[in-house]
Amino acid sequence: MAVAGLLADARSFADIAREEASNFRSNFGYNIPLKHLADRVAMYVHAYTLYSAVRPFGCSFMLGSYSVNDGAQLYMIDPSGVSYGYWGCAIGKARQAAKTEIEKLQMKEMTCRDIVKEVAKIIYIVHDEVKDKAFELELSWVVPPECPVPV
Repeated sequence: MAVAGLLADARSFADIAREEASNFRSNFGYNIPLKHLADRVAMYVHAYTLYSAVRPFGCSFMLGSYSVNDGAQLYMIDPSGVSYGYWGCAIGKARQAAKTEIEKLQMKEMTCRDIVKEVAKIIYIVHDEVKDKAFELELSWVVPPECPVPV
């Protein structure tokens, strides 16, 4: 889970996703598929854009998972409530520059270890040292290190 935007809205997003996943597991007895979770959260977020009495959410949200059956999955939910699946995605201040760098990668031919290294490079490339504060980067993966990215 990654969020860019207002942190209070991000916490609300996380609570919604956690509650949806918990309800699904208690009703059906297995973990919620990521596509279903992304759609459920996106519907909730979209409902906040329909009425003038409530403020729309002010953050974008990325959900990722890996399973043996479905492989690697990544979904982004934007503040309008639209949810899309991606091979690679970026949110936040330098998202366009990051997306450009992501599009250059041949992810189907890379291992997870290679992708993590490339992601770190992209984060350092889009970081503007003049405008942004110094930062420390920690990355990890949740699949075997030499696992190829599933098609």
